[in-house]
Amino acid sequence: MQLRNSLCWSVLCFFLHSCAVSKSPLRTQVKQLQKGIIKDDSSYVYALPYDEGKTFRVIQGYFSRFTHKERAALDFNMKKGTRVTAAREGVVVRVKEDGYKGGLHKKYRSHGNNIVIQHPDGSRAGYWHFQHNGVVVNVGDTIKKGQLIGYSGKTGYAFVPHLHFLVWKTEKGNWQQIATRFQTSKGIRYLRSWKRYKRERTSLAVHNQQ
Repeated sequence: MQLRNSLCWSVLCFFLHSCAVSKSPLRTQVKQLQKGIIKDDSSYVYALPYDEGKTFRVIQGYFSRFTHKERAALDFNMKKGTRVTAAREGVVVRVKEDGYKGGLHKKYRSHGNNIVIQHPDGSRAGYWHFQHNGVVVNVGDTIKKGQLIGYSGKTGYAFVPHLHFLVWKTEKGNWQQIATRFQTSKGIRYLRSWKRYKRERTSLAVHNQQ
């Protein structure tokens, strides 16, 4: 098992460093935000999408060379069955949990279980790759920040079990991705690939005992 896991990580690293990068202007902006070259103190600060005190690694960041070439998305490395929590409050507008297949092939894309939550400002967050029947919310539910929404898995277009997280908004009928900053145990950060981030403990978090 250990040998197989090592091989998987080696293959993943190869893909991440061998594919072409995006030419999107947002990619340049994200890099500058991550490095502190430009500052943003006006955008919403998201909670890390997992339980307080937990730490997970970002295995793919914004516009990574593997499957995020044109996506301002984040992949958190999570074992199957890990609790996934809402990064921001809102209303559930889409749920899929009947998928049960997954793998590194686009034919599995339609099997990806997911939740989409619309936020008070009209933006939406998508959470992907939940395990089969691993969603604990329904369309129309009002969700609080930090609330349990489901359990991670490997359904859909997924090389390893993980949580895929993406935020977007619509402008004049077109969707636009949003780079998100998070509250971490070390302060507010734009997350970076291969870094581990801990969700700090706070008395304001919502604990759902499901």
